[in-house]
Amino acid sequence: MSFSAKVKREACRVPITSKEEAISVLSGIMKVSGSIALGANKQVSFKVNTENAAIARFIFKVLKEYFGIHTRLLVRRSNSLKKNNVYMVVITEDMNVKEFLKEIRVLEESDSFIVDYSIPSEFIDTDEKRKAYIRGAFLGGGSISNPEKTYHLEFVTHNEKYANNLSRVVNTYGLFSKVIQRKNSFVIYIKEGEQIVDVLNIIGAHTSLLYLENVRIMKEMRNNVNRLVNCETANLSKTVNAACRQIESIKLIEREIGLQRLPQNLREIAELRLKYPDEALKELGMMLDPPVGKSGVNHRLRRIEKIAGELKGEK
Repeated sequence: MSFSAKVKREACRVPITSKEEAISVLSGIMKVSGSIALGANKQVSFKVNTENAAIARFIFKVLKEYFGIHTRLLVRRSNSLKKNNVYMVVITEDMNVKEFLKEIRVLEESDSFIVDYSIPSEFIDTDEKRKAYIRGAFLGGGSISNPEKTYHLEFVTHNEKYANNLSRVVNTYGLFSKVIQRKNSFVIYIKEGEQIVDVLNIIGAHTSLLYLENVRIMKEMRNNVNRLVNCETANLSKTVNAACRQIESIKLIEREIGLQRLPQNLREIAELRLKYPDEALKELGMMLDPPVGKSGVNHRLRRIEKIAGELKGEK
């Protein structure tokens, strides 16, 4: 089971405590994933398709408990390569589908079948109802990537006006969702791991939230370790290259004029560098009498390199 399916299954277990919440969550689900069909004798029906059995059960339960609607639940094979089951919740005209759709504001208050793409303020005027609405929109058209690979959460809808409205509702929690068009759909997306954690908290998927947080911590630790290793490797490489360059300069001076021609302080550090080619500057300085700091040792070795450079130029 994908991480997205696990999140949705967990969100379906969040209890509904009032009919107002039931209206909010169903409105969110059905505006995103519902479709109106006109059958024989102009009989109207409303369908919600999902590949997640938990969502189908959730819709069936809420409709029965809060609206007294005993829906039809159909199952068929998907046409996709995966051949998953597709669950279809069907509300027909004999179940007062028109009145129900107007109550949850999927249809406008008129005799025509005009879809209402607004998000009524009374559906989101409390924190509980707003969270229920966002949860419904995620159940209907949301998805979330496996956090082991990337951070990406999105809501998909087919109406630009609704996408912008939903993005504004989501952003009331201090989030920064954005809307883009993808072919014939409009996508409200969030890519920041910390903000995706906030969305999981809003929709009540707390177990998935903890899992994502653990993944984020492990990723951050791995990144920190990699940065430290890369830094240490770069410093070590730099130190080794500098030591090799210093030894070459010292051997050049020894070959051309002899180390005894150097001032005593330079000769001492040159002899130590030849004797201890792998030691750091700080350790070389501690071997001198009196001891010299790292910057002092570096200054002397630079003078030696300068002398070697001058000898190369003369040669």
